[in-house]
Amino acid sequence: MPPSTLFALLVVAGSGVAAISLLVLRRTDAQPGRARRLAGPPEFKVGHLVDGELPDRAVRVAGRIRCRDPLEMGDGERLVAFHRDVEVHAGGRWRSIERLRETRSFDLWDHDGSIALDPARTEEPLIVIPSVWRGRVDELEEAHAAAAARVGARHGPPDAARAITRTINVTDRLLVLARPERDGSGRTRLEPPAGGYLISALELDDAMRLLGGRNRRATAGAVVGLAIAIALVAIGGIGALMSALLG
Repeated sequence: MPPSTLFALLVVAGSGVAAISLLVLRRTDAQPGRARRLAGPPEFKVGHLVDGELPDRAVRVAGRIRCRDPLEMGDGERLVAFHRDVEVHAGGRWRSIERLRETRSFDLWDHDGSIALDPARTEEPLIVIPSVWRGRVDELEEAHAAAAARVGARHGPPDAARAITRTINVTDRLLVLARPERDGSGRTRLEPPAGGYLISALELDDAMRLLGGRNRRATAGAVVGLAIAIALVAIGGIGALMSALLG
């Protein structure tokens, strides 16, 4: 077998392994990239960032919530973030019929200081345990039923509905991936990294389990598969290039 053909087969094999691995990650709802971004940086308390030397990259900041104007949801529930997605299953996939986002700015604080934060600048989804409702399309409220009918006219009759709600309560302790900076007056602020803040209302171990998806063994295998796929494609691509240059 000519070397060029062997290298081409490595690229094809790597591409196939990558496709299978990505499919597994999608089916398990795993988010290994977000898990790595949240767990990788060092953790700082709010007070250290207020008074101490600032790191030169995004870090994980731990603190509690103080909000003067929270979202009042009834039954004493007070929130700083309310995210709800209502979807119907039509044409072989879930399709959005409502995307509701309500947030309130708050101070992230501990006993040594506080820093203002705007959760509207968060990368979605929030890293919280979601509340999920699943049911029939005819169980939807009138406004949602009308939206479902419009989706059905384009993609075929929907056969299921679901609503996924994620919230952050004022009583939650948060972990926030952010980039600390100081303005001209010397006040510390938390800027979102590329893509937005990562905000978790879970302890780090629990957040890792959530981001690991429904089947952690399958997720681990898929991550290994992606690493193998990258290696195969790199070897095959470099080998094919060298083979072409050397004749």
